[in-house]
Amino acid sequence: MVSMQIETIYYLENPEDGVKRWVTESQIKYENIIKDVFGVALVSDLPIMIQYNKKFQESICDANQVAISQISLNMIFRIASKNDLLEYKKEYLSDKISEAEITPPPFDPVIKLNEGIFEWNKMNSSYTQVKTK
Repeated sequence: MVSMQIETIYYLENPEDGVKRWVTESQIKYENIIKDVFGVALVSDLPIMIQYNKKFQESICDANQVAISQISLNMIFRIASKNDLLEYKKEYLSDKISEAEITPPPFDPVIKLNEGIFEWNKMNSSYTQVKTK
């Protein structure tokens, strides 16, 4: 039996530059997504950026309404949640002419989010959670 790799979707946000991206694990591994969003080469550079870049710290604090001591990596880089994907869906569908047109999935037909595995539902142009045993 062939094992299907399920792509994990990540949410990246650079509040200093106003950039939000929803990307796959493959994009993080094989493309320059981290550099495009944050200006650093690796995910492991992000904690250093948070610690030493005061302007970046301030933008995270403003965006999340937290104190500097409360900043976490999860605020700017995390496995996407259902709520993150709903925000993406609004942007993704805003480019469509008609709600009635069949919309292809923005990612693979089956994806992994923070809450579990989701499958593309053609009828409502969204991902629905797969019930697992």
